[in-house]
Amino acid sequence: MLSIEPKDVSPLKLQAYLQSAVAPRPIAFASTLSASGKPNLSPFSFFNVFSSNPPILIFSPARRVRDNTIKHTLINAEATKEVVINIVNYDIVQQASLSSTEYADGVNEFLKSGLTQIPSDIVKPYRVKESPVQFECKVNQIIALGTQGGAGNLIICEVLKIHIDEKILDANGNIDQHKIDLVSRLGNNWYSRSNQGLFEVPKPIANLGIGVDAIPEFIKKSNVFNGNDLGMLGNIEALPTQEEVAIFVKENFAVKGILSGDDEVKIYQKAKEYLNNQDVLSAWKVLLANTISIK
Repeated sequence: MLSIEPKDVSPLKLQAYLQSAVAPRPIAFASTLSASGKPNLSPFSFFNVFSSNPPILIFSPARRVRDNTIKHTLINAEATKEVVINIVNYDIVQQASLSSTEYADGVNEFLKSGLTQIPSDIVKPYRVKESPVQFECKVNQIIALGTQGGAGNLIICEVLKIHIDEKILDANGNIDQHKIDLVSRLGNNWYSRSNQGLFEVPKPIANLGIGVDAIPEFIKKSNVFNGNDLGMLGNIEALPTQEEVAIFVKENFAVKGILSGDDEVKIYQKAKEYLNNQDVLSAWKVLLANTISIK
């Protein structure tokens, strides 16, 4: 058996061991406002419920291991003492992942992820409309666990109001675990879908995705693509060039045949096939080939 003392491994390696071993973890999709009123939205898997009376949720925005900086969520929670914790299910997992991109201060992750911000009833931060359960909370206490990269900051939240989508309730008014379709976080790129098992979502850490707000309207309005599809399309750093698109079409006879048929739905469906196989770049090439009329 491999035996390790934390002091003998790097903080990054230690973090990887902890996140891979202590799993699956539920995800707190935290919505906050800055002191000047700018929205922020970010997911955190160091999260759970710790009390029902009073109702207490705790999540921890850790200091970044790579450079020891702190996250906007922590800054906002300290400044305003309010947060909305939105639950992440499978329908929004790609958009939640996209929102974790390190966008600059002041960038609205609601817009970047393509999710809908709606007013809360008691607190000022917005709720995520697409989330099946939303908790309006006041921040009772923040406990810093250290000053080095990787150190957590426990944000102890008291639930003031709960919003539950009636579509996830059973005949007795209880949350149906199949209908809510929860997802959870494991190590590396791995997630777990509560009623199906493991799947991967590439981390959007190394680049800044263009965001769902940069996707052309004709794609967003298509009935073929769902929120997860849009989240994947938005998590690309740069669109392929016309030259790259032309080469792709010339080398792919199946795509060329679909394009020459001028059937928009079939073109979208082909792009969705690539998305289902985690090939976002090829999906974009199909969509852009249609717009620039490469036959």
